[in-house]
Amino acid sequence: MKKLITIYGDSYRGLSTEAWLLAVVMLINRTGSMVIPFLGMYMSSALHFTKPQVGMVLGCFGLGSVCGSWLGGWLTDRLGNYRVQAYSLILTVPIFLLLPNFKTFESLAGMIFLLTLIADTFRPANSVSVARYAKPENLTKAYSLNRMAVNLGFSIGPALAGFLATFSYDWIFYGNAIAALAAAIVFIIVFRNRAPRNKIGRLLKGARNKAEGDRNAYLDTPFIIFNVFCFLFSMAFFQLLSTLPLFYKEARMMSEGEIGILLGFSGFCIVVFEMLLVHAVEHRFTPRQVMIYGTGIAGVAYLMLNVPYGLPWLYISMFILSIGEMLTLPFTATISASRASLKTQGAYMGFNSLAFAAANIFSPYIGTYVAAHYGYEILWFGTAAVLLFASAGFAWILKKM
Repeated sequence: MKKLITIYGDSYRGLSTEAWLLAVVMLINRTGSMVIPFLGMYMSSALHFTKPQVGMVLGCFGLGSVCGSWLGGWLTDRLGNYRVQAYSLILTVPIFLLLPNFKTFESLAGMIFLLTLIADTFRPANSVSVARYAKPENLTKAYSLNRMAVNLGFSIGPALAGFLATFSYDWIFYGNAIAALAAAIVFIIVFRNRAPRNKIGRLLKGARNKAEGDRNAYLDTPFIIFNVFCFLFSMAFFQLLSTLPLFYKEARMMSEGEIGILLGFSGFCIVVFEMLLVHAVEHRFTPRQVMIYGTGIAGVAYLMLNVPYGLPWLYISMFILSIGEMLTLPFTATISASRASLKTQGAYMGFNSLAFAAANIFSPYIGTYVAAHYGYEILWFGTAAVLLFASAGFAWILKKM
């Protein structure tokens, strides 16, 4: 036990105060992450949408995310990460409050697009903020801490949403609004007058001359190819947020409360193990090796869903999927930040966020279409195949980068 405590201490050593404060804001915001995993069930059960309609609305979620990620990166390089994060958090509050009033397919699709357009401007700005406040030698740890906060919130949010859904789905939207407002208040109080901590941050804030040799993120060929494989990875992996809850409900006959707890278990695993895992692998393996293994492990987790065992097997599959996530996602942010120059971090982080967001346009529709026409078994075989292909793709392009 003493050795384990020492390892935990080593995992968190060197992280700046600001990195911890950013994680607190993210925790509060993501504790309200109730809408996303239950949106498909809400449309299917409460609004009686067909599976293709559910997929198209979730596709609008992804389209808004793409536009928001690009816009967030563009605005961050011009307005600064603080303003973009503050306005994003504040403006999402009224949209969450209004969403329960939109019950037709067309109106809900439009509102979901608007919600994610505004909400996802936060992501590249937040990634830049982490880079500017973290010590350069602890950048991956800082991103992992931020992700740990995301997943701690995600472990609380779906479990709470499952409880609220037993009364009314409307309360899920109200809970998201309360969390976004609380996160906005804390963020503004803590970061309004706080200067960047490390040397890179000061240079970024103070530089007015155009840096020489800046690469354009959208013309950087190896980085473009890297983001294509990030897109494929997220196309498959984020079935977690669209078809997987439907699979639990329709194929495994689980209640909303049971689904919320199982989804929350994923966040709990990441909170407990991610920092330990990153600390264990970041100095023993290259980012290339870690991402190859992580993507392949996620593919194995989806294959396990085709084995018709009981509830414990589903928890084991979710645990393995969480390991794949822990080994892959922190290093995509590190690679993107390291590829950028001083003046282009917003563009690079925005482009990487866009790659993940773009997948959310196609992933829900393709997933629900395959499930409706060919069954969940074919869906999970296809998902695993895409992840294994992405693993091979990372092996190739990261060797060139």
